[in-house]
Amino acid sequence: MRSITALFFLFCFLAPSALAQLRFGFYGRSCPRAESIVANVVANRFRRDRSITAALLRMQFHDCFVRGCDASLLIDPRPGRPSEKSTGPNASVRGYEIIDEAKRQLEAACPRTVSCADIVTLATRDSVALAGGPRFSVPTGRRDGLRSSPNDVNLPGPTIPVGASIQAFAAQGMNTNDMVTLIGGGHSVGSIHCSLFQDRLNDPAMDRALNARLRNTCRSPNDPSVFLDQRTPFIVDNAIYGEIRRQRGVMRIDQNLGLDRSTRGIVSSFAQNNALFRKRFAEAMVKMGRIRVLTGRSGEIRRNCRVFNNGR
Repeated sequence: MRSITALFFLFCFLAPSALAQLRFGFYGRSCPRAESIVANVVANRFRRDRSITAALLRMQFHDCFVRGCDASLLIDPRPGRPSEKSTGPNASVRGYEIIDEAKRQLEAACPRTVSCADIVTLATRDSVALAGGPRFSVPTGRRDGLRSSPNDVNLPGPTIPVGASIQAFAAQGMNTNDMVTLIGGGHSVGSIHCSLFQDRLNDPAMDRALNARLRNTCRSPNDPSVFLDQRTPFIVDNAIYGEIRRQRGVMRIDQNLGLDRSTRGIVSSFAQNNALFRKRFAEAMVKMGRIRVLTGRSGEIRRNCRVFNNGR
């Protein structure tokens, strides 16, 4: 009997932290307007700048693939204390001001309640829908991380081989279908600097007309950018997969998805069926948003997304 009683108390002690889970409608009672506040902030910005969908998709990916979806990417570097934000792959991540504005309004409505990690997830979800992508629900209840170090950042680059990319996604609990879905879907509204795809310009297999147009653009000074999806650059859809099948992938990893035997079938399926792509993209986004999340009593709810609550 004593052992049963002891076990019961141990369970009660662990339940708030170790057994906590993400759930849909997490803020239903504590901050009923949380999701609408974030949605309004994103919609207001999207009306002025449709490129924020690409920015937020990249932000969530870069955050979740380092220490999990814990908003560690949002921490500003300080003298003598660099952060994830200050390292090479994250230097061009943008859109932080959108998260700041949502946080400002949420703190006014529901102080110290909604995490920065959840704001990133909600804002990205809302921006996808505004860009013509699928509308989907996301579970919430994430907590914000207590560490942000450039030493933790090891993100896949634009020339990563397909096999290595599969391994990088598998390390985060994501499968090959998830990888093809998220890379293609994310790049359907993305852009890239010319200096990062010179290998493709030197690839004789690349579509000649596209190659000539890109070369002409890249002759301009200051390392200009081009769209990764040359057909529908501001719409989250399956068009990029059709481009890949026609040797019109701008980034090396995109084109290789259409050539590698482990991924080319998925590319073909998405190219032929936008409804399938939309379904899988929504599922993969929800799955990515669950990577190594902090819940319950782990981490904290930051008052300012750029700074740990202890000011360090």
